[in-house]
Amino acid sequence: MKHTLSVLVEDEAGVLTRIAGLFARRGFNIESLAVGSAEQLGVSRITMIVSGDDSVIEQISKQLYKLINVLKVQDVTEIPCVERELMLIKVNCSSSAIRSEIIEIVQIFRAKVVDMGEDSLTVEVVGDPGKMVAIIQQLSRFGLREIARTGKIALVRESGVNTEFLKTQVAEVRL
Repeated sequence: MKHTLSVLVEDEAGVLTRIAGLFARRGFNIESLAVGSAEQLGVSRITMIVSGDDSVIEQISKQLYKLINVLKVQDVTEIPCVERELMLIKVNCSSSAIRSEIIEIVQIFRAKVVDMGEDSLTVEVVGDPGKMVAIIQQLSRFGLREIARTGKIALVRESGVNTEFLKTQVAEVRL
């Protein structure tokens, strides 16, 4: 199972290297990684996606806490969160008809065109990982030149509303 870990660390040189080294030494793979400043000055938030069962994640968390610069480790997989990812996609478009079709798809996904070349469009997409997969599927028929994705970022919902749970309830009502 994939777990989302939110790790608060002191913003100092070498912290990310020590964390990556810890994972490498134990044979764990980090599938997604995003790092940025947190709400507090001198603190960064690392959001990572790691595969493993609950005991593996517990072991990883304990190992992370042993690192000097780690302040807090939280497995937010089962906690209601707001999750987002950013993706840039460069798509082939050889004619104005194809360009119009791509722009229509982009609008449906609430994405935006951020660059236009003679035979390509660059699209910016922000959303959950499912949205990323869906738009890639739709645009792949035109030919994808390049894709750049950030790792997933997540913050716990203060409202406690679990949108994933609500989606299943809406789906059941429609059936």
